[in-house]
Amino acid sequence: MLHVAFFEPQIPPNTGNAIRLSACTPVHLHLIEPLGFSMESARLRRAGLDYHDLATVTVHPDLDAFWSHLPGARVFAYTGRGDTVFSSIAYETGDVLLFGREADGLPEEVLSHSRITAQVRVPMMPGRRSLNLSNTAAIAVYEAWRQWDYALPSATDATVS
Repeated sequence: MLHVAFFEPQIPPNTGNAIRLSACTPVHLHLIEPLGFSMESARLRRAGLDYHDLATVTVHPDLDAFWSHLPGARVFAYTGRGDTVFSSIAYETGDVLLFGREADGLPEEVLSHSRITAQVRVPMMPGRRSLNLSNTAAIAVYEAWRQWDYALPSATDATVS
């Protein structure tokens, strides 16, 4: 199973789309508070359609709680300033794909944290600022899953939280 983490997400439809991604792929979604919306938001529910019950989602009160939840996992911080292209990584079960806030990405103190394995980017045309958060997460998740030949998680992987 792969872990996708949204650090302080602000826009409910992006998180709703990520919930749908979690329901449709071998992904455990982690949301790191504070969130810019309520988990009961109508916009969040609408974007996630009827997939909320099929997704694995954990909300963490802060970044330290998140780190504690997945000790030892490799953490790839997605940023437009990353040196490593996302498709050059050999993804492993248990890896974490960490994404920042929609407005300003991951702050420097997160990018420089000792838990970060690499700063990763998805290539874009020159002069463009950023891709949509949930689209970028989907691009990264499907690359990892492609590398695993779209294998379904084992029963052991599915119980890892």
